[in-house]
Amino acid sequence: MSFELFVALRYLKARRKGLFALVTTAIGISGVAVGVAALITTLSVMNGFQSDIQKKVIGAQSHLTLYDRQGLLSWDSQKPSLTRDKEMQRLKEILRQEKEVVAFSPFVLGQAILSYRGRSTGIVLKGLDPIQEFQVNELNQFLLEGTWELGPQGVVLGMELAKNIGVGPGAEVVMISPQEIATPLGLYPKMQKFKVVGLLRTGYYEFDNTFAYTGLDQASSFLDLRGSAAGLQVKLRNLNRAEQVAQKLQKQLGLGYSVKSFSQMNQTLFAALKMEKFVMFIILILIVLVASLNIASNLILLTTEKVRDVGILMALGATPKNISKIFWWEGFLIAGCGIGFGVALGLLLSWIIGKYPIVELPGDIYYLTRVPIAIQPMDILWICSGSLILCLMATFYPALKASRAHPVEAIRYG
Repeated sequence: MSFELFVALRYLKARRKGLFALVTTAIGISGVAVGVAALITTLSVMNGFQSDIQKKVIGAQSHLTLYDRQGLLSWDSQKPSLTRDKEMQRLKEILRQEKEVVAFSPFVLGQAILSYRGRSTGIVLKGLDPIQEFQVNELNQFLLEGTWELGPQGVVLGMELAKNIGVGPGAEVVMISPQEIATPLGLYPKMQKFKVVGLLRTGYYEFDNTFAYTGLDQASSFLDLRGSAAGLQVKLRNLNRAEQVAQKLQKQLGLGYSVKSFSQMNQTLFAALKMEKFVMFIILILIVLVASLNIASNLILLTTEKVRDVGILMALGATPKNISKIFWWEGFLIAGCGIGFGVALGLLLSWIIGKYPIVELPGDIYYLTRVPIAIQPMDILWICSGSLILCLMATFYPALKASRAHPVEAIRYG
């Protein structure tokens, strides 16, 4: 143990001037602990919500989405295409050569209007093959009522969408395509009846309120896409490599395709969540800043009380650098105790909030009954590092003041 650390520990243990010194030190430690605990708990809750949203987005989409810009892919089984077969074979070979790819599924996307008994709303119609679709996402697990047996005119609706227009399984709805068709009376929007065969809830409001799902061929025909698919959805072994795999596939496929990861597909959403998390970090770190100022005032009092001790130490050969280190160590020990207690308290609070229904959420709004918690070690490291830096910065002036003391004057007037 160094000389400076030994003296700092003595100063920390030997309470000066009784209760007042004990209280000021305790307040300094408690302030840092409360700030660190608040940061850990708040960021854990925000991480939990972000993780929950990410799971819902991936559950309804996929890790990667590959868009066909050329219109070469065709999924209309009634109209086989040599071009489609060649292009599909090329895509299969490229995807199978990529070790991270587990499965892929074709899809068609288009806008339409859904109408039922005078109520109408705009929707996104997605055509899919249920067997292949369920290999790349979890739509089959989100079904609440009905079935995924789509048949020739079946459609599955999001729960919020069904509520808005007042339909349930078995109801017949009318879809209106933006594509016009020529009739003897002129151009009219294309209309087709569909039967609601199921209702699902992904837990993500945008999907549940906007999307309708039907068969691949039915969607291609109704949207008048001439059998061309919007693209492929791809599932990976490792979600964390989505960005790298997307870039690699983009280079291999060229400009004829657009490959996007789930985070790029929902860039605005995840950017907003990150910004919200950053703002909360900045706001809550102010608690630690106030606590660090309390540590500074505590150390200033200590330097005033220990003037004679400092003079004696310097008379015995201690250098200004040694004296400065003593008070640096003092600030470090107080900050370390506060950060340690804060981490323990923050982890405990996060565990309690995640384990027990202390905070109950309305399930019809959040699709959750408890607050989700996700503790990320990297966040804790950043919190501890930032808090320690703030506390050590607050120690600078007291340490500098103590190191500039004159030994003779300190002993005489201390």
